[in-house]
Amino acid sequence: VYVALALEWSGILHCCYIIAQIVAKISGKPITSNEPPRTTVQNVFFWARCVMSLALLGFAFAVTLEALFQGKTTMWKGVPEWLSV
Repeated sequence: VYVALALEWSGILHCCYIIAQIVAKISGKPITSNEPPRTTVQNVFFWARCVMSLALLGFAFAVTLEALFQGKTTMWKGVPEWLSV
């Protein structure tokens, strides 16, 4: 439980909240919560964690693609690098 709470507090996975808000806006349905509305400080902290999460996701994606295109993959010998993406 404490590991999950630490991951949630760190904001590493907050990019999922951005996707949820985008889907809610597209569908036209509001996101309901039992929690009170966030204060300004909480909003700043929330969006800072979202930006950090997107930056980490982008970095991980770039590193993964770079490694794949350099041939650093565990795919079979006959599979080209572009196909292993």
